[in-house]
Formats: sequence, C-alpha cells, structure tokens
Amino acid sequence: MTKLIPAAERILRARALIAKARAWPVPPEGKFDFSYIAGVKDLLRQARDLVKFITLTPSASPEIKEEVRRIYEEAERADREILH
Repeated sequence: MTKLIPAAERILRARALIAKARAWPVPPEGKFDFSYIAGVKDLLRQARDLVKFITLTPSASPEIKEEVRRIYEEAERADREILH
C-alpha cells in the first residue's frame, strides 16, 4: 500500500521541484533543445501533480488551499521565465 504524504510535505516537495526546474542546466545548443524543454516541463508537471488533489480534501484549510494556488502560479511563472 502506498504511503500517504501530508499536504505540507507535498507543498515542500513541489517547491523543490520548481527550484530544480529553474536550476536545470541549459544545454550548449540553447534553451530550445527538446530534451531540455521536456525535462523542465516534466519537473513542473510533477510539482503540479503533487498538489493537484489537496484542495479537494475536506481537511484542507484555507491557508493550505492558498499555498496550492501559489504553487500553481509559481509553476506557471517558472515555465514562462525558463522557456520563453
């Protein structure tokens, strides 16, 4: 059976994944290399997937829901800053 990860831990892991996407080294070919784009997008997708269902749980407080909203915004901002 899978181990449940608390919402606070999921938020921390999601932020770490976004930071990892920002730190992903740009290849010598430039930031339009397909493997670079795929790697960055995958990390950002993993971050979003970690917090996706937190807002649907009945035990999620308004503060946690606000943190999830910020994670989504941060992932979108990172996508724009890194890839565009």
